[in-house]
Amino acid sequence: MQRIAIIDYGMGNVRSVQKAIEFVSPDDEVLLTHDRTYIENSDRVVFPGQGAIGGCMKVLNELDLTESIKQAANEKPLLGICLGLQMLFDWSEENGGTDGLSIFEGTVNHFQSNSLKVPHMGWNTVRQTKEHQLWEGINDNARFYSVHSYYANPSADVEVGSTNYGIDFCSAAARGNIFAVQFHPEKSQRDGLKLLENFVNWQVN
Repeated sequence: MQRIAIIDYGMGNVRSVQKAIEFVSPDDEVLLTHDRTYIENSDRVVFPGQGAIGGCMKVLNELDLTESIKQAANEKPLLGICLGLQMLFDWSEENGGTDGLSIFEGTVNHFQSNSLKVPHMGWNTVRQTKEHQLWEGINDNARFYSVHSYYANPSADVEVGSTNYGIDFCSAAARGNIFAVQFHPEKSQRDGLKLLENFVNWQVN
């Protein structure tokens, strides 16, 4: 049995993430937690998030979780979801400019479109721009569910998935033991569950 920590800092419906992971990994311990000791001693970490990045970073700092997340990113499989992708980057335009965790190099920018609705909400395809173990069993251009007004703009070579919404933007990024997605796998039916299954079974080289 492995221990999977889902970082719970009061931002977003993390219970749905927990239920989805419990479904694909019923023999593992899956815990919603902001306990640093549990996170640091877990086998895998899931870093979800919804809402505004300024508020999320403020709570992470108040709970003294930023170093625990950075440690996990160095030591064990880590899955970022939605805002949990954006916070891995250096800086976001949101909330007048907000520093991220600087685990990935790059910025997070607001969608600028006169013809498309913002936020980008609903189902859209993800083009697999690089091979990765977490894409196994998932067709290229599979559809996933998203809700976001900002998008990651990497300055380093970490993109493994791309989506078009007026522009092509990075919807999945990976490096080493980190894999992060802009979409919500827990809301994306079969392919989303397959990605979560791949994560809990991922053997990082």
